[in-house]
Amino acid sequence: MAFRQLARAPALGRALPRSRLAPVARPTIALRAQTLSTTRRVLADIPPPSELPAGAKIVVPKPYVLTRWRRFLQTFGRVTLVVLLGATGAFVYVTQSEVHPGDQLDQDPSKKTIVVLGSGWGATSFLKNLDTEEFNVVVVSPRNYFLFTPLLPSVTVGTLEPRSIIQPTRYITRHKKRKVAVYEAEAQEVDPVNKTVTFEDQSDIRGAAGSVTIKYDYLVYALGCENQTFGMKGVTEYACFLKELSDADKIRTKLLDCIETAAFKDQPEEEIDRLMHMVVVGGGPTGVEYAGELHDFLIDDLKKWYPEIADRLRITLIEALPNVLPAFSKQLIQYTESTFKENKIDVLTRTMVKDVKERSVVVQDANKEIREIPYGLLVWATGNVSRPITRNLMAKLPHAQTQRRGIVVDDYLSMLGAEGIYALGDCTATQYAPTAQVASQQGQYLAQTFGKLGQKFKYEQQLAQLRTQPPGTVDPQQVEAAVKKLNRASKIVPFHYSHQGSLAYIGSEKAIADLPFYQNNVAWGGNAAMVFWRSAYISTLYSVRNRTLVATDWLKVKLFGRDVSRE
Repeated sequence: MAFRQLARAPALGRALPRSRLAPVARPTIALRAQTLSTTRRVLADIPPPSELPAGAKIVVPKPYVLTRWRRFLQTFGRVTLVVLLGATGAFVYVTQSEVHPGDQLDQDPSKKTIVVLGSGWGATSFLKNLDTEEFNVVVVSPRNYFLFTPLLPSVTVGTLEPRSIIQPTRYITRHKKRKVAVYEAEAQEVDPVNKTVTFEDQSDIRGAAGSVTIKYDYLVYALGCENQTFGMKGVTEYACFLKELSDADKIRTKLLDCIETAAFKDQPEEEIDRLMHMVVVGGGPTGVEYAGELHDFLIDDLKKWYPEIADRLRITLIEALPNVLPAFSKQLIQYTESTFKENKIDVLTRTMVKDVKERSVVVQDANKEIREIPYGLLVWATGNVSRPITRNLMAKLPHAQTQRRGIVVDDYLSMLGAEGIYALGDCTATQYAPTAQVASQQGQYLAQTFGKLGQKFKYEQQLAQLRTQPPGTVDPQQVEAAVKKLNRASKIVPFHYSHQGSLAYIGSEKAIADLPFYQNNVAWGGNAAMVFWRSAYISTLYSVRNRTLVATDWLKVKLFGRDVSRE
C-alpha cells in the first residue's frame, strides 16, 4: 500500500512544504503533535528518491479529525451499548430471581391461620400483597394458577397462547416470608359457626385422601361466580362460555372445526352459511372483544388460507339492552357500533334469547317477533350468578345475608353475620361493578388490613411481656412506644374503590378507552387507544415472564400470522 502511495508522489528531490503535511482545519495542540508524529513515521518509511519510479508523487494521508457529528455518533453508540447491557442484565437478574425462590419460614402453630378460597383476581391480589410473617396461610382452589381474564378473548383465535396469560399460584406463594400451603381442590362447604372449610380433590388422579376439613381463624372468600344461563338447558349443552382457560381452548377448537367442515368437499351452500355464522350473546366487554378478535382472524388469516369460504364468515352480536358496552360513555358506544358496522359485524340490540338449540338460537327482537338464527359457533358471554357453595353459605346466615346476587359485606369487606370471614370479588353484592379492577383493589386493601392485624398481634404480645415484668425493671418510655404502635396498627380505614378507567378492544387494531381525569372523563378510540390498551395490559400482568410471553406472541402474530392448524 505504501508503494502505491509513493507511486503517485512527485520526485523527492525537493523538500515537501509544511502546508502539505498539515490538515486544512487547525487541530488542538495534542492532535497536532499526534499528527506530526504520524507523518514523521510515514516519511521514515519512504524509500530514497533514487528508488522511486519516474513521475511518482507523494500523497500524505489526511489525519483523522473528530468532528461534532462523529463525536455524537461515538457517544450515542456507547450509551446505547451501556443501556442494552444494563437492560439485559436487569432482565436476566429479575427472571432468575423469580424462578429461584429463597428459603422460607416454617408454619408456626402459634400464629393464626388464614384460608384463602380461590385464585382469581381478588385472591391473587391478596396473596401478592400479603405479609405472611405473622400468619399461616392456606390456599384452596380448583386451579393452581391465576388467569389474566382480560386477554382471554385473544386466546380463542390464536392471537395469544394459553400459557402466556396464566401465572402459577406457587410462583407467588414461594416468594413469601413464611411457607404457604397450596391445595388444588374444590371447596365443598364452609361452616361459619365452627370455622371450618371442607374441600375435595376433583382431579382425574386421586389418592386416598379425597376430602379434607380444616379449621381457620380467618377466611378470605374469593370464589367468584358462574355463568348466567337464565335456566336454559341448551346453553350448557351447545354454547361455549368464555370465563376459563378451557373455555378459550374449546372455542378455538370448535371455530377451526366449523371452518374445516365448511371447506369440506360438496358441502351444501346452506350448511356452509350455517357453519360460518358465529353468534356472540352478550354485549359487554367480553363479547365485544371476542367479536373484534374474530374479525381480525377473518381479515388477517382466514382470507389467506381459506379464500374459498372466507367471505362466507358472518359475525352476529346479540344484546338484550338498548346498546352494547353500557358501562362506557355514549360517544364510545356509538364509535364501537359504527366500527362494527364498517367491519360488517351485525349488532342486534333489544334482542333476547329465548332458547338455544343444537344448530340455531331462538330470539325475540324489539318488535316482539320470534325467529331462529342458525349458527355454527355460539359463544355465551352474559352475566354471572352465584356458585352453589356461595348460596349454601348465605343460607346458613339468613338474617344477615338478604341479597340473592351475592354475599353482603360491610365497608371493611367483612361478611355480615359471620365472624372472621372476608369476601371479595364477583361473589359479593356491593355497589361496585363485578370487574377485575374492583376485585384487585379489594384484594390489595384486604392484604393491607391483615398486615395491620399482624402488627397488632405482635405489639400486643410485646406489651403483654413488658407488663408482666417486675415493677421498676421496665422503661416507661418503652411501654409508651409500644402503646403508640399498637394504637397506630389498630386504625383500619374502610375500603374505597378508585376507578382507573375502562378499556376494550374492538378489532381492526382499534380500541376504546374511557379514563377518569380530575372531575371528568377522557374518552377516545382508535389505533392510539389500541397502543394504550396493550401497554396497560402489559403493565398489569403479574410477572416479567407473562409480559415477555404476551409481547412475544403479539410479535409472532405480526410476523407470521395466527396458527390455523388443529390439535
